[in-house]
Amino acid sequence: MTTKTLLATSAMALILAACSDTKETAVNDTPDTVTSETVTTEVADSYVPVVYDADGMRDEDHLWLEEVEGEAALDQVREWNKGSLDRLMADPRYETLYQDALGILQSQDKIPYVSYRAGAAHNFWQDETHVRGVWRKTSLDSYLSDSTEWETVLDFDKLAADEDKNWVYKGNNCLAPDYALCIVNLSDGGKDAVVRREFNSETGEFVEGGFVTPESKGTMDWVDADTMVVAVDFGEGTMTDSGYPSTARIWTRGQALEDSVEIGRGNQTDVGYWPGVLELSDGRREIMTSQSTSFYDTDTFWFPRNEDGTVGEAVKFPVPTKSNLGSVFKGQMLLSLNEDWRDFKSGDLVSFAWDDFADDGQIADLHLVYSPDEKSSMGGYGATKDKVLLSTTTDVKGSVHAFDWDGENWTSTRIALPENGAAGVGRTNNKESIAFLSAEDFLTPDTLYTIDTSKADLTPIAAKSLPDWFDATNMVSEQKFATSADGTKVPYFIVRAKDAEMNGQNPTLLYGYGGFEISLNPAYSATRGKLWLENGGVYVLANIRGGGEYGPNWHQAGLKTERQRIYDDFIAVAEDLIDAGVTSPDHLGVEGGSNGGLLTGVMTTQRPDLFNAAIIAVPLLDMQRFHKLLAGASWMGEYGNPDDAVEGEFLRRISPYHNLREGVDYPEVFLITSTKDDRVHPGHARKFAQRMDDQGHDFLYYENIDGGHSAAANLKETAKRLALQHVYLLQKLAD
Repeated sequence: MTTKTLLATSAMALILAACSDTKETAVNDTPDTVTSETVTTEVADSYVPVVYDADGMRDEDHLWLEEVEGEAALDQVREWNKGSLDRLMADPRYETLYQDALGILQSQDKIPYVSYRAGAAHNFWQDETHVRGVWRKTSLDSYLSDSTEWETVLDFDKLAADEDKNWVYKGNNCLAPDYALCIVNLSDGGKDAVVRREFNSETGEFVEGGFVTPESKGTMDWVDADTMVVAVDFGEGTMTDSGYPSTARIWTRGQALEDSVEIGRGNQTDVGYWPGVLELSDGRREIMTSQSTSFYDTDTFWFPRNEDGTVGEAVKFPVPTKSNLGSVFKGQMLLSLNEDWRDFKSGDLVSFAWDDFADDGQIADLHLVYSPDEKSSMGGYGATKDKVLLSTTTDVKGSVHAFDWDGENWTSTRIALPENGAAGVGRTNNKESIAFLSAEDFLTPDTLYTIDTSKADLTPIAAKSLPDWFDATNMVSEQKFATSADGTKVPYFIVRAKDAEMNGQNPTLLYGYGGFEISLNPAYSATRGKLWLENGGVYVLANIRGGGEYGPNWHQAGLKTERQRIYDDFIAVAEDLIDAGVTSPDHLGVEGGSNGGLLTGVMTTQRPDLFNAAIIAVPLLDMQRFHKLLAGASWMGEYGNPDDAVEGEFLRRISPYHNLREGVDYPEVFLITSTKDDRVHPGHARKFAQRMDDQGHDFLYYENIDGGHSAAANLKETAKRLALQHVYLLQKLAD
C-alpha cells in the first residue's frame, strides 16, 4: 500500500474514469431575475457570455429528475431510451457494429494482464463464457508459454447465479507474503460502493465468519492475518459531505464491525479519510491514514505500534499537502511533488529515509530521484525487489526508466521500448524481481513485456501482444500543435487514412478530457479502429490543459475560475482541424465522459457552430448543484464552490445546463448515463435532456439501468453502448 494508492482506491476513483448518497432538498439558488449586469466574473476574452433571462432558469423545475429510482424520473428515462434505441438500433449498421465490438471484447486473443505474487500470475478475465468475469491464476512459465493453463480462483458468473445478485467484480486485496487471505470487492450493478468479503485464494472459498462489510464506499487493508484497518459507513456522523468515510478503525478477527476501535477521524467537509498499510523494505507493516481536505490537498499520518500491539498517537508527515507519498525502496520513501518545496519544484520525485523520519517525525535530507523539464512529466511508477520502474513522457510520448539507490544517490537507466507512443509500468511487487511493462501507439497493438530487474541486462522481453484488430496499413498518426486563445501551444494527435483528402469532408471525432491531472496518451483502441477508423473516420485526441501531460502546472492552469482555458484549448484544436481542411463543422463531432462530458456539454453551449455531433457521457452538466449530488462535493478543488460568490458566478457562466437557449441551432447531442452511477449523478444528463426537450431541441438519450460510472456492467452492455455511439457518429458525420 502507498498513500497514493489510498487516494487512488478511494478519492481518485471519483474521477472516471472524471464520483454516496447525500440528502437532497429543493432549493432555488437562482436570483428571480438574472441579467448580464449581475454576472461580473471575468473569464477568458475568447468567451462571449450569454445574456441570462428569468424564463426557464429556475433550477427546481427539474429536481424531480434527481430522484434516481423515482417512478416519474424512470418513466421519462424509458421514454427517451425507447426513442433513441428505436432509431439507432434500426440502422442496418448497428448489428454489424455490435457484433464487431462484442467479438473484440469477448475475444480469447486479448492480453491477459496479470499481477505477479508468490510465484503465480493472477488475472481477471471476461469473455463470451465469463460475462461477469473470472479470477484465475497460473505459473509464470505457463503464462509466458503459447498454451497457458489457468486455474480458476473465483468465478463471478457462478457466484452471481448462486447468490442471485448482480455482482460486478471491483478487485481484491491479498495479504503478503503468501497472498492466501484476500478481501474481494463486489459491487451491485457496477456502483462504486462495494461489499467487502474475506476470501481464501488457496481453498477458493469465502472465509466462514471472516471479515465482511456492508455495502459502502471506503477502503480496507490488512495489518496482519487477524487485523484490518477499515473505513466504511459506520452510521451517523461517519461519512463526509462527499459521501466517503470520515473515520478509520482497527478491526480484529471475531470482533463485530460496530465494535471496531476508532484510531483517527477527519472532518465532515473533507473529501474523505483513508486508512491503509505501508509495507517497508524489511517487511514491517505500518498503519497510515490520508486525510483529503480537498481533492488535491492531503495530510498523511503514521500510527506507530506500541510494544503491546496497540496503536499509538498519530504522527503527521511534514510534507506539502499537494504531494503524494509512495513506496519505500531500500529504506527510501518516495514523494512526488505537486507544488514547489524546499529546493525542489512541482513535478519532481524526491525521497527521504523512512527510519530518520520514524525517529523524530522530521525529514532532514531530501534526495532527487527525477525532475522533468518543461516538455516532460512523470507518469506511474512501481518498486520491485531491485529497482524502481518509472514511466515518463516528453511531448506526450512515453518512456520507462529503472532507478536504483546506492545509499547516497539515485541512478537511472532507460529501458529499451518502442518510441513515439505510450510506454507504461504494469503491476510490480516489491518482493519479486519480475515486472511487466507495456508499449503501444494508435496503430500498433499493445505489447506486454516482462523484465527481470535482478539482472544487469534490463532488456525487456515481449511476452504477449494484441492482434491487429483493424487494418492500419493505409493509416497514419501524426502529432500537431494548435495555438490557444492565450498563445499556449496545445498538442493533439490525428489518426487518419494516408490518402485522406484535406477537403473538409472527412468525418472526424475529436476526443478530450481536460481535468484532474489525467493524461491522455497514444493508445491502441481495437474498437475505435474497427468501428470508426475502418469506416472512414478520422480520430483526434486533444491534450488540453487540465490534464497531466506536462505535469502539475499543465493541470493547475485550468483550475476553478481559470477553467475557460481548457475549453479554449479544445476549441483551438477544433478550429485547427477545420483550417487545415481535415474536416468542417458539418463533419466534426466531439466525445467525452465524466469531466469530459462536461467538456462536450460546454462545447455544445459555447460553440455549437463548430460541431454537428456531441457524445456527452456520464457527464457533469449542472455546475450550480454538482456539489450537492453524490460525490460532487469532492470536486470543488477542481471546479470551485458554487456557493462562493466569485466561483459560483463563473460556474454559472460555463454550466451547460444553465446556458441552453431557445432558438439556438445546437447539434443533436447524444447523452449517455447510468442509473447505477453513484459517482456522477444521472440527474445531470436527465435535467439537460429535459431542458433541451422544454426548448424544442433534438437530442438522443440512453440511460443504462446498470453499469455504474462506466455505463456498462458487462461486456454485452459495453458492446451495445459502443455500437449505439458509432451508429450515431456515422449518421451525423458521415451520412
